[in-house]
Amino acid sequence: MMKVLLLWLPLLHRVDSLMYLAIIAPQDPTLLIGSSLTANCSVAADSSLRAEDLYWTLNGRRLPLEAYKVLSATTLSLTLSKLNGSQQQSGDNLVCHSKEGGILAGSCLYVGLPPEKPTNISCWSKNLKDLTCRWTPGTEGETYLHTNYTLKYKLRWYGRDNICREYHTAGPYTCHISKDLALFTPYEIWVEATNRLGVATSDVIMLDIVDVVTTDPPLDVHVNRVGDLEDQLSVRWSAPPALKDFLFQAKYQIQYRVEDSSEWKVVDNVGNQTSCRLAGLRPGTVYFVQVRCNPFGIYGSKKAGIWSTWSNPTAASTPRNGRTPGVCEPKSGEHNNTLRRELKQFFGWMRKHGSSYGCANLSIKMYDQWRVSLQKSHKTRNQVLSGDKS
Repeated sequence: MMKVLLLWLPLLHRVDSLMYLAIIAPQDPTLLIGSSLTANCSVAADSSLRAEDLYWTLNGRRLPLEAYKVLSATTLSLTLSKLNGSQQQSGDNLVCHSKEGGILAGSCLYVGLPPEKPTNISCWSKNLKDLTCRWTPGTEGETYLHTNYTLKYKLRWYGRDNICREYHTAGPYTCHISKDLALFTPYEIWVEATNRLGVATSDVIMLDIVDVVTTDPPLDVHVNRVGDLEDQLSVRWSAPPALKDFLFQAKYQIQYRVEDSSEWKVVDNVGNQTSCRLAGLRPGTVYFVQVRCNPFGIYGSKKAGIWSTWSNPTAASTPRNGRTPGVCEPKSGEHNNTLRRELKQFFGWMRKHGSSYGCANLSIKMYDQWRVSLQKSHKTRNQVLSGDKS
């Protein structure tokens, strides 16, 4: 260990001596974009260095001689006009060199814009004990200066300002408040943006944690065929468990799309049930299905919560129909007659078979049975038609 220290002592002495060979003024200036800067590099009078032998670099690039001015035997001036934004947020490196290229002194040059006020603050809670907030920076990546964002909050009518400590927990420009939150009391929440050129404060939002509850997506989403029905799929799922200890209701949405399309269709009228049947689908087609949840009525709150993210896509295919290629479907003008005929067939079939089903299951089960029998009759008719053609 002693040998290491001895090796470093001469190097430290050399660095210290070099630091005093010249001084740059102003040191580490901060300027607005478009401003001009005049900086001086002054060497010690008792050194062998002379101003006319010095030169400047900015981020390693040698600056032109026409930007220099010798003010005295020991001071070389540099003027930079219409400055652009800093190339690096840690500051551009402005360095004064001896004629041999040695570094005599350095300064960080910060050129940029003051922050704009953050916008679009939104917050959510998954367990009524925490809060996560997200915001949008006023000029993301355009101030050219490192900008700090601080999320602050306090109880609306009393209490001191608090500062959120856990940043970037849910992506950029987010912060997580993990404890010590009160229910049924509005909070004031705002974000301050700070850089070397100033401070900008967002508008203050007010919220009660009970009104910004969200959940994880529904679990165990299953999509299955409905017997031989070629235009329907059954969707079932489990309620998210995160809020099982709290009194609340939930409403669900389903979205689905065919395999070769990026366009989703949304089913809004699912309500609080954890199953749904999709009808009017294309036979022999693969569908992707997702479900999401919105909790409401938390502790009697009249406001809806926040929609969860969608569950992972679940796929299933409808059965293929048994129609023989070349057998025409009814023309558009014949649809009404076809519908009347099929309804008449359904009611006749229901009078014949309805006694074998309980009332609770009458509508859906009997409809399914009738559709299956109808499909079978289509297949039989198509087989007969095919046989006649041969």
